[in-house]
Amino acid sequence: MQEKKVIVIGSGFGGLSVASLIAREGHKVIVIEKNEQPGGRASVWKKNGFTFDMGPSWYLMPDVFEKFFAEFNKKPEDYMDLIRLDPSYRVFFSQDDFIDISADMKKNYDIFEKLEPGAKQKMKEYLELSKYEYDIAMKDFIYKDYKHLTDFLKPKLIVEGTKLHMFEKLDSFVQRYFKSEKIRKILEYTIVFLGGSPYDSPALYSLMSHVDFNMGVWFPKGGMGKLVESMYKLAEEQGVKFIFNEPVEKIIIDNKVAKKVKTNKKTYDADIFIVNADYQWAESNLIEKKYRTYSNNYWEKRKIAPSGYLLFLGLDKRIKNFKHHNLYFYPDWDEHFDDIFKKAKWPDNFSYYISCITKTDSETAPKNCENVFVLIPVAPGIKDDEKTREKYYKKTIDHMEKLAGENLRDHIILKRIFAHNDFSDRYNAYKGTALGLAHTLKQTAIFRPKHQSKKVKKLYYTGHYNHPGIGIPMVVISSQILSELINQK
Repeated sequence: MQEKKVIVIGSGFGGLSVASLIAREGHKVIVIEKNEQPGGRASVWKKNGFTFDMGPSWYLMPDVFEKFFAEFNKKPEDYMDLIRLDPSYRVFFSQDDFIDISADMKKNYDIFEKLEPGAKQKMKEYLELSKYEYDIAMKDFIYKDYKHLTDFLKPKLIVEGTKLHMFEKLDSFVQRYFKSEKIRKILEYTIVFLGGSPYDSPALYSLMSHVDFNMGVWFPKGGMGKLVESMYKLAEEQGVKFIFNEPVEKIIIDNKVAKKVKTNKKTYDADIFIVNADYQWAESNLIEKKYRTYSNNYWEKRKIAPSGYLLFLGLDKRIKNFKHHNLYFYPDWDEHFDDIFKKAKWPDNFSYYISCITKTDSETAPKNCENVFVLIPVAPGIKDDEKTREKYYKKTIDHMEKLAGENLRDHIILKRIFAHNDFSDRYNAYKGTALGLAHTLKQTAIFRPKHQSKKVKKLYYTGHYNHPGIGIPMVVISSQILSELINQK
């Protein structure tokens, strides 16, 4: 095979994985990153002895990582120490009303039975179907590239899509099994991290319950940044070269063929160009208008996944009532979903997520201190200013103190707020989204932006905007699909 020079723009999980895969084939790969470290949204912030994962915090779908590393005759455990969490997470409905989801399904069946008589058997049936959906999806849907509508409408895929409840909404599907509102929330919450609402996302995503309950929630010792380090090291082992602190300013195109990239420092030529930067931003800012596959009007009509109001807090004491992963579900959580997806406003009341990785790894904070990460899903594209940030800081801490049953505010020795403006500035995120395109039926598979530019030869894209979508495992799979596509050329 003739060696080709490949430039990857961006070193998120999509950029890291595709760089390794392409380099493995004997090509010369350079990754150009605007920020000071690899990982994209999975950046790591270290200060005063605290180590914070700034983005993804759940290690799910371990089979995907095993399959990826196996392409190099490696295992994830060759690079990091993986721990299965037990409990997987704690769910709060109020201060004194909470449930721990166990790594032991027998315990979870008993919990569900207490919430709703008969739920134990229904949960067994639900998880059997969830596993069936997962297996079919991974075999027939997820690892495939969809170039044309006909690829998606093949008879077999239509039949399988019906079996996967592709054309039914998640919430209505779950309601067929359970009446308990608490159970339904537990089974539907994961769709938020995939950028969707249970009222507008395909019931296909009920397969996440198999991921959650059967496959388990894991944690790389040291934080999710260890996964970034692992994939970065793997890429370097394949011969990939990385350049940091060098924003790309333009993709130079000649006669409909990508030829060079211009950064703030120099110009690089290559045979193939792969964009792992924000898809909308890259097309709108790096490419001349006549070469763009998707117009501004196209992006305006997309349903964009939520942004996030994030808090990174260092406390000078440990918190008793929190586990590693904690979820608080506001009683009327429909109101929060409406504020995100329909009203596009800051929520008056909200569900939110709290992570305390010090519960599993005390080395991520100074001795006897707590590392706390808070995420409130919020609508993309809304005003983000200091007044609003401080208002939500106070509101969030007030509520967290109720859940914890103790004073937190007076023990905060490190504080950082991260929201829309930061997502836009650091990651060039469209409308400040934390995730990309929401997972709706009309934004699934063939209906997501293509891996290959329609108007420019030698130009490709990978990441959470492409099929199969949002989440670290999906982004890694996106790069595996793309690498095969490029290898076939």
